[in-house]
Amino acid sequence: MKTSLFKFILLLLVITACNNNDIETAQEPVEIDMSDFYLYTNTDEVSSKQINGKSQINKCYTMSNLNRLLDETPGLETRMYAIEYQTRKFIASKKPSGTPGGGPNTEDPTDPAPSVPYDGIVTIPVIINIIEQYDQQITQAHIDSQIEILNTDFSNNNTHLSSVPDEFATLSADFQIKFEFAGIQRKTSNKNSWGTRDAMKSSKKGGFDPIDPANNLNIWVCEIGGGILGYAQFPGGPSKTDGIVIGLDYFGENLDGKEYGHGRTATHEVGHWLNLRHIWGDGGCSYDDFIEDTPRADGPNYGCPGEVYSCNNTVRDMTMNYMDYVYDNCMYMFTEGQNLRSRALFASDGARRSFID
Repeated sequence: MKTSLFKFILLLLVITACNNNDIETAQEPVEIDMSDFYLYTNTDEVSSKQINGKSQINKCYTMSNLNRLLDETPGLETRMYAIEYQTRKFIASKKPSGTPGGGPNTEDPTDPAPSVPYDGIVTIPVIINIIEQYDQQITQAHIDSQIEILNTDFSNNNTHLSSVPDEFATLSADFQIKFEFAGIQRKTSNKNSWGTRDAMKSSKKGGFDPIDPANNLNIWVCEIGGGILGYAQFPGGPSKTDGIVIGLDYFGENLDGKEYGHGRTATHEVGHWLNLRHIWGDGGCSYDDFIEDTPRADGPNYGCPGEVYSCNNTVRDMTMNYMDYVYDNCMYMFTEGQNLRSRALFASDGARRSFID
């Protein structure tokens, strides 16, 4: 009897030890690979691109603006590295168990404040800061249409979605973000160009200071100059310049903007504000936009290009993505991967969590 009891106790100890070992293995944090992360880019490659002998417009100045801010802002590179690390950790936690870097146990068990996702609708109040060349150059109709376009695009309701190619048909995403008009600052100015050094964001330089950027998306609408349609600031940048800038002709439904006059410049720039890179990764085939479901590309696409293949891919470029450079009516989707990347910002440890709290 004693021998049997001893064997039972020994077996129980073995089983308990195995179970404890399984728990320790399951709780082991997943290593986050940051080896491919980059910040500085060579923006000259984009601005010099030609198609059919014609120089193409560098419609977005965001990456050049980032290069400048990195040079001028102490600690920005460190902050953006930390945001990227949190983003990748968040994405890894959302992957199904059994996938590389996936499963529910991606948090460091010693972390006193583990990341908690926010799964509800995120409401983004929008402040419009208008510096126009004559009174009512930007009308209420422009403002209303731009807010409507942002809500349409980020809720996956673009009327052109029926044109999504079959290989991308299951990827289009609803970001569960709602944009609400929250206020306006307006003035006229005879200044021909405000440039790209954020002068429009400073009252001391004749522009407007942002209104509570931790809780509002500030949009400056002004004549930028240099053929630039808009630019944005990534999460982690200085709060005094946080937001996006849109050229006067490209804000809302605007006849003066021609092919780029249907409000998608704002959609594109808000994408950057939500931590999305250009679809081609701003560096050719050896660079990426850090998103798994967007094919690599060797550069921006323009016009309405149809099927384009690059980087020896068997899958076409995702030219219809809002983070490319095509005409407004030829871009009409974000992907689930882009949505997940942006959603990390609103987790409990996310860089734009203040919009939830």
